[in-house]
Amino acid sequence: MRLLHTSDWHLGRAFHRVTMLGAQAEFIGHLVTTVRERGVDAVVVSGDVYDRAVPPLAAVELFDDALHRLADLGVPTVMISGNHDSARRLGVGAGLIGRAGIHLRTEPSASGTPVVLADAHGDVALYGLPYLEPALVKDEFAVDRAGHESVLAAAMERVRADLAARPPGTRSVVLAHAFVTGGAASDSERDITVGGVAAVPAGVFDGVDYVALGHLHGSQTITERVRYSGSPLPYSFSEADHRKSMWLVDLGPDGSLDAERVDCPVPRALARVRGRLEDLLADPELTRHEEAWVEATLTDPVRPAEPMARLTERFPHTLSLVFDPERTPEDPDVSYARRLAGRSEQQIAEDFVAHVRGTGPDAREQAVLREAFDAVHADEAVREVAR
Repeated sequence: MRLLHTSDWHLGRAFHRVTMLGAQAEFIGHLVTTVRERGVDAVVVSGDVYDRAVPPLAAVELFDDALHRLADLGVPTVMISGNHDSARRLGVGAGLIGRAGIHLRTEPSASGTPVVLADAHGDVALYGLPYLEPALVKDEFAVDRAGHESVLAAAMERVRADLAARPPGTRSVVLAHAFVTGGAASDSERDITVGGVAAVPAGVFDGVDYVALGHLHGSQTITERVRYSGSPLPYSFSEADHRKSMWLVDLGPDGSLDAERVDCPVPRALARVRGRLEDLLADPELTRHEEAWVEATLTDPVRPAEPMARLTERFPHTLSLVFDPERTPEDPDVSYARRLAGRSEQQIAEDFVAHVRGTGPDAREQAVLREAFDAVHADEAVREVAR
């Protein structure tokens, strides 16, 4: 069976205030063409179909167009909700839409109920695990502690139990939206940290033939059978080096696997340039970036006059301007933002306690801080679902 694995469409999202709807529509067309020309048997979409819980009308219309075009091909499609989606909104009409071969899996309680497809070699069971917000699903999965690993492990127990009751030789695919250990993040994914831990080990998914992951925006192979497709379009300059693609996966009769990357059309290249303004304007090596979307980091010790206007004369598609003056680490003017770069909320809070009290928090106080952050994240998740 040939599967096309994609995720993280983020329909409705802009790139530094530049609308991406046209590029997203081009991607949908490319997806449909790939399905038709490459003999795809099923499409799997691993979450973050939309960019936010209440997407703009234009994004909903594009999604509707995608569903109609996929249904017209007669190729089954399985989709799950991601952490950016409203699971309840995305799942409206799922039963009716399922009759057209578009299977929306947004209910955590249905994690162990697969979409079963068949080919000449037997059945393939596709299990959709929507994004599982630990605070919201811990009761459903009867876990003692609300954490990503515990709820995913409980969901996978249901998958394995259902699979064990099926005929021998049934092949299996799991769609999941999670941060799996070993994956490389970018700046455009929403943080899903709970309990100080966002990542779950790949071993949680042991026992199935293929795991189609969503959430991280870079296409990557965690293990031979556990892969991220990545987003089809870039949504931050941290993705400048990404190769945007989908996975074309051939699942053999015995569960053997062969995977090929299919490149996606990208509307414009991304470039990150760094240096003093006069150097950036004069460097002949940067000619290749003149038609790219550009993020420019200026290192001038003193902020130059009208930097954006001068940059756009050479790089007309400059979208982001960052100032990072050349200073020594001992310089008292080193920015607060630079000192905090790469530090978690928990670390920042602990540093603050140490600064005002003279000593850092003990283990009990660290736990209190962690519980407070988790409570805030859980409250945000509940309010997002209720919108």
